[in-house]
Amino acid sequence: MKRTLTRLSPLLAALVLAGCASISPDGLRSDVAQRTEGRLPAGAQLPSPDMKAQQDAQAQVADWLKTPVDGDTAVRIALLNNPGLQAQLAQLGIADAQRVQVLTLPNPSFTFGRFRNGHEREIERQLSFGLVQLVTLPWRSRWQGWQMEQATMTAAQQVLLLAADTRRAWLRAVAAEQALAANERMHEAAALGGELAKRMAQVGNFSKMDQARELTQQQQAAAQLARARLNAQLEREQLARRMGLWGQQLTFKLPAQLPALPKNAELRSGDDAEATALRERLDLGALRRDLDVTAGRQGWATVGAIFGDIGATYSNNTSTERATGHSDKTQGWEFDVPLPLFDWGFAARGMARNQVLRSASLLRENAIRARSEARSNWLSYRTAYDLAQQQQAEVLPLAKLMQEETVYRYNGMFMSVWQLLAQARSTTQAVVTATEAQRDFWLAETDLQLALTGTSPGTSPGMSPSLATTAAPAAAPEAGH
Repeated sequence: MKRTLTRLSPLLAALVLAGCASISPDGLRSDVAQRTEGRLPAGAQLPSPDMKAQQDAQAQVADWLKTPVDGDTAVRIALLNNPGLQAQLAQLGIADAQRVQVLTLPNPSFTFGRFRNGHEREIERQLSFGLVQLVTLPWRSRWQGWQMEQATMTAAQQVLLLAADTRRAWLRAVAAEQALAANERMHEAAALGGELAKRMAQVGNFSKMDQARELTQQQQAAAQLARARLNAQLEREQLARRMGLWGQQLTFKLPAQLPALPKNAELRSGDDAEATALRERLDLGALRRDLDVTAGRQGWATVGAIFGDIGATYSNNTSTERATGHSDKTQGWEFDVPLPLFDWGFAARGMARNQVLRSASLLRENAIRARSEARSNWLSYRTAYDLAQQQQAEVLPLAKLMQEETVYRYNGMFMSVWQLLAQARSTTQAVVTATEAQRDFWLAETDLQLALTGTSPGTSPGMSPSLATTAAPAAAPEAGH
């Protein structure tokens, strides 16, 4: 009895593995959330497949939209409300169901036959099942676990990409509204100058050339205001699209200004940028798992190609003589083993070897790119900070000082009203330039964060470039009967 249990222990273990495979109730969203922990704003959550949770999420989004939406809140809304992200997470749930299907043993087949001739009647009963699916279940379970880990990291990349795209859209939208307000002030100054020039020309105190010059300034300011208004509307639409808003939700408000620049001591250090990228980036982790899966299947490739159709059949046949009624039973086993006469697995072995080489090369290529992107984005980040700090600390105060001095001289009748209006336009343009520099710094900070912990900043939200060129490893050969 003990010897029998020992012989059946591998079979029992395989059956236990097949029985333990189950679909994740949340579609692996909790695993994705674990991968993105610390990389998203505090309180950010992923959409739940539960209907009640979805209704609660919509109520939460409505509450957030009642107040001006800051950058972190915009990311939280996008993660809960973006339909594209919900579709990607649903695809992860599909992959999880496919994993369970692959690990589920195929149903055995039952054959029943009844045959007659002049002397006897024969009843044939056969129960067939594939051995390869059963024997390879522990290995397939491990491979599928690696593949789901890779798919989870890929989904986590999409979450981080959406968060980064939403933050960029929020920064551009707020900066565009700031620029619009500045251009409105600039247009008011230009319109005032044009109206004053028109009245002075009517009474003969202004030449036609001077009037034309002021009217040109007014027309240029009007055109620039129209472009600024259009840009603000388009940037707002981009943000609304990322957050999945429509209808009455489009009336959301934004803060009046961008976040202030951090202090110099609060800036990120570039000393360990490369090491952080190699350690934290999710696209590199997914490629490492792809290499593990491909290397793990290399040894099976040849055996699977040659002996992937091994099957077993149990027969229980009864033959009955019609004349005497005498019955004979025949019981036994049959094994179906392919003979490697033509296919010796050379092609499968070569393909598996090159798949491993491809996965290893992709990992090295993306590691080099991750190092380069970490260095490049840190340089862009640091330069953007220096430029924004220069605008805030030097250029903008200087422009305001010139504005104040111009007002003093105008009040003392040492400068004309035209010089006052020209200086007002110049000061307003300096405000717009400083706002754009401040926006560019925060955009560079977003790109740096993504390059260090997520994936390439220029990646499309649909797919990471490192994974788009990586084909799925070949599935284990199907077992025959």
